[in-house]
Parts: sequence; structure tokens; C-alpha cells
Amino acid sequence: MLMRTDPFRELDRLTQQVLGNAPGTWSRPTAMPMDAYRAGDEFVVCFDLPGVSADAIELDVERNVLTVKAERRPLPHGEDVEMQVSERPFGVFSRQLFLGDTLDADNIKASYDSGVLTLRIPVSEKAKPRKITIESADSGRKEINA
Repeated sequence: MLMRTDPFRELDRLTQQVLGNAPGTWSRPTAMPMDAYRAGDEFVVCFDLPGVSADAIELDVERNVLTVKAERRPLPHGEDVEMQVSERPFGVFSRQLFLGDTLDADNIKASYDSGVLTLRIPVSEKAKPRKITIESADSGRKEINA
């Protein structure tokens, strides 16, 4: 089971809309959009990080908490450049997810392609459905799906 850890995300989003899209810092990062779904025996989580290089992304897992941090740096501009429009946010983006006990945090696979970070988190063996054999004295063995 995948649980979100950011209960104030909607409030932050509303504040950013009212005050403008302020860039995040390492001490106060901005949230990044994500999708999460289950596909067979794994959870797939996709984060949108356009314009972020792969070496500017950090993934950490500690006590079943997955932390994703990324930094989009501003483009280097020469002294003779006059910015006309600057709407793309830059700075630090971060997201934390609680990974339930049913997920195998030791075998997470990460890939980054076309600005999308994709994490594949397998379901642990103990959480997968299995059959349990029941022995009875009069009828022999029976299998029950658990």
C-alpha cells in the first residue's frame, strides 16, 4: 500500500497560485506532480521532472519512507540576454511517500526518460496471495485460497 505524507499539499498549491510560483529551496522544496498505480505484482510511481538532469535527482529510502528530491537549475544566460518571459519554475522539488509493509523497499527500480522519473516497487512475497493446505483426519488434504 502506498500512502501520501503531504497533507498540506493542496494548501501549498493554492498559496503558490495566489502568490506566484516561487521556486523551492533545499529547506522548503516545492512538491512535484506524480501518478501512482498498481500493475500486477508491483506499484509504479511516475514523477514529472521536465528539464531536470538525471544527476540532479536524489532517491532515498529510510524506514519505509521514500524521498525523491530534484533540482531544476536556471538556464545559464549571458550578460546580453534580456528575459522576456520566465514562467518555468526552477529550484528544488521534493516528495515523500510512505511505503507500506506490503512493498519491497529493498528492490526498487528507477528509470528516467523524457523528463519522467519512473519507480517500480515490487509487492513483497508475504503480501502476495497464496494457497494454504488444510489437513483433515477424515477427508485428507484440501487447498484454500488465502
